[in-house]
Amino acid sequence: MSDLVVIAFPTEAKAEEVRQKLLAMQKEYLIELGDAVIAVKDSKGNIKLNQLINTTAAGAATGAFWGTLIGLIFLMPLAGAALGAASGTLSGYLTDVGINDKWMKETAAAVQPGTAALFVLVRKVTADKVLERLKGEGGTVLKTSLDHTKEAALQAALAEVKAAVPAAPPDLPGV
Repeated sequence: MSDLVVIAFPTEAKAEEVRQKLLAMQKEYLIELGDAVIAVKDSKGNIKLNQLINTTAAGAATGAFWGTLIGLIFLMPLAGAALGAASGTLSGYLTDVGINDKWMKETAAAVQPGTAALFVLVRKVTADKVLERLKGEGGTVLKTSLDHTKEAALQAALAEVKAAVPAAPPDLPGV
């Protein structure tokens, strides 16, 4: 079963930093993400979604490939590529993978202008290790499908102040 978590951050940069941390943890098999999207609210109240996957570009590339292939069969590769790219772009633009875009925009409307919300769809997680690495990142949990205990643990980890790492003692000659 997947869990959905929405965390508000004071800046888009901070939300992106946490998303990159989650992606790095995914490479270590500590977490499996279904989606990770950053929603930014500008000063005019407009909401922009920074998707993890650009479905429009992927659709254009796939469409161009298939269009070229079909065009080669019918001896019109350029026309096939152009038609394939156009249809692929359209299908990619209309595709909504992962978290529903409309719902994300409605939810992100609650954040203050100039701030960002990180939407994360989590398929699997090694909770103790992920929470340990998210300690002190800041942010406020806005919405979640987690139970109350897990939600409280996540909020506590985000709010926890990182412990200061003591500096290494200087090398003393002759000691």
